Amino acid sequence: MLDLNLIRENPESVKQALLKRMDTVDFDTLLRWDRKRRERIAEIGKLREKRNKVSAQIPQMKKAGQDTTRVQNEMKSVSGTIKTLETDLLEVERKIKTFLEALPNIPADDVPPGDKENNEVIRVWDEKPNLGDWAKDHVELVTSLRLIDYERGVKMGGTGFWLYRGSGARLEWALLNYFIEDHLKDGYEFILPPHILTYPCGYTAGQFPKFGDDVFHLKSEHEKGVQFLLPTAETALINFHRDEIIPEEALPRKYFAYTPCYRKEAGSYRTQERGMIRGHQFNKVEIFQFTRPEDSEAALEELIAKAERLVQGLNLHHRVSKLAARDASAAMAKTYDIEVWIPSMDEYKEVSSASNAHSYQARRGSIRFKRTETGKNEFVHTLNASGLATSRLIPAIVEQGQQANGSVIIPEALRPYMGGCEILEPKK
Repeated sequence: MLDLNLIRENPESVKQALLKRMDTVDFDTLLRWDRKRRERIAEIGKLREKRNKVSAQIPQMKKAGQDTTRVQNEMKSVSGTIKTLETDLLEVERKIKTFLEALPNIPADDVPPGDKENNEVIRVWDEKPNLGDWAKDHVELVTSLRLIDYERGVKMGGTGFWLYRGSGARLEWALLNYFIEDHLKDGYEFILPPHILTYPCGYTAGQFPKFGDDVFHLKSEHEKGVQFLLPTAETALINFHRDEIIPEEALPRKYFAYTPCYRKEAGSYRTQERGMIRGHQFNKVEIFQFTRPEDSEAALEELIAKAERLVQGLNLHHRVSKLAARDASAAMAKTYDIEVWIPSMDEYKEVSSASNAHSYQARRGSIRFKRTETGKNEFVHTLNASGLATSRLIPAIVEQGQQANGSVIIPEALRPYMGGCEILEPKK
């Protein structure tokens, strides 16, 4: 959520920044509500002061034998006016809150405007693999290697699901272990959060109310309120310190979590996006930081470097791109994607988004730290990155590592988790 004070004091500069990712921005109605809000607060304050002053005099008037009927009736009228003004104030505050909730985050100054066509490639790692005419796509490869069973996955879960089997399940788990050991080595705390979350979790993350239809909602006769399946562990981790004040000396706080991710988006938007490229459920390790505002840019670079290092450890050709404002999540001020090359698609596909939300999520979740020097509470900055998502890594591993005989070389970093196995052979 954006700071109303910032909009009030700099409406034109905030408008121009938001136009990087919005078609139109108009703060006139918001600022009119804001003026009305402040007027109502002032009126209520004056009437309360008057009521308190006169009410304190009534016992003295009665003691002196004076008739207090007129004064008491006047105070009843004042109380009625206060109640009317308070109702009006609550309504205008509701309108302001609804308006602010719908606004995306302000893009960072160096974020390009527009959609994905304006994304900036920052760097490319290694060369594209030199594959011959014999090369297969990942669907053929994981099927012939008996790593993934698509038919039985659909039989169990419906369209957009698959299941891992045999060496495929081991390969998936090897990836997760590889990520987990790396994050533990870097001093991040391991979290296994609930997969079912409540409405405040989605609200704090920026998922609700605008993007509430993108998640799987649950209905229960025994629970009150909204519950949903988490779309990413970020939605859980951002709420770890919700409604808390963190001591400055305890920052940064660094966490990571493994969860499956459950999303409504799935299926073949295009024919080549079959297989594991899009799905309703996939595994991911998420890394997260809570920092002081002045430290968040350095923290973002750390997250990008961590995600890159993991992909490089798998020896996968990839690139890093800075996303244009409209291509990034609405809650994020700046996002970099780490994208692996999928040869059969002739495209790069994102396996990690590293993002800095600045204070947008912290403001929604009331996550603050106490500044030692001033003693004042300030909003933290929150950052997240996939570290990593697996459902596009396996397609990249099998396609980039395939051999002419249909076998696939297992990345060296994963072999300790695969019982020392170095190559996956086709099954007869």
